[in-house]
Amino acid sequence: MFGFNRTTLKFCDLKGKVAIVTGAAKGMGKAHALKLSGAGAKVVVSDIDVAGIGVVVEEIKKARGEAISVKCDTSKKSEIDNLVAETLKKFGKIDILVNNAGIYPFKPFLEMAEADFAKVIDINLKGYFLMAQACAKAMQKNQLDEKGQRGSIINIASVAAIIGFAGLTHYCASKGGVVAMSKAIALELAPLGIRINTIDPGAIDTPGASNSSMTDEQRKAMLAPIPMKRQGTAEEIANAVLFLASGESSYMTGSSVVVDGGWVVG
Repeated sequence: MFGFNRTTLKFCDLKGKVAIVTGAAKGMGKAHALKLSGAGAKVVVSDIDVAGIGVVVEEIKKARGEAISVKCDTSKKSEIDNLVAETLKKFGKIDILVNNAGIYPFKPFLEMAEADFAKVIDINLKGYFLMAQACAKAMQKNQLDEKGQRGSIINIASVAAIIGFAGLTHYCASKGGVVAMSKAIALELAPLGIRINTIDPGAIDTPGASNSSMTDEQRKAMLAPIPMKRQGTAEEIANAVLFLASGESSYMTGSSVVVDGGWVVG
């Protein structure tokens, strides 16, 4: 479903690369893991859902890819450190990080408790910071490639970094923070040969979105301003991840790529 055909992936070749994908048990994270594996990368599939990441690893192995699963709550530095250590133990390096783990619980602003806000920030923003920092420290030990690159970090943000959504104050704050943070990090990592870019997905059809607490009215309101009049697919976001992970995007850092069916320009 998410593109395993290794014979057609001459573009964006990732053979010999090692990638970590967080929040990879389902939805977009799963699509990213499968897409990167299909391009030849060895993938570390991470999530708090142990059973889910085990299934993804089995799918990769059935498609003749190489992968391991490592449980990680990205709001906890100790678990991030373990994820990085397990990756280095198994594969010896980290070339690609896809920061994808995130939550988006709907809550009216006037009813939002401090704990509600803090939980979303901890996972969606602080977790991205901690993962990027830990992986960048490992990436800077990699050999420079022919384009002077050592690694690529892709942060999955959202169009919520650009436009507001009622009931998602904490989520919008976290995703806006991811975009701004990534631009700042890009300035410091560029001299080290490490790139960092963000992807801003729009309305994507995933199990998480389908099972969210969004009402039918909220879902209709979300789709109304999209010029393409449909939700995107997880694979359409994974295609952007593959491009940013590969050498084909070697002159891009600090960029924010919007994949939203025209939503923010409609």
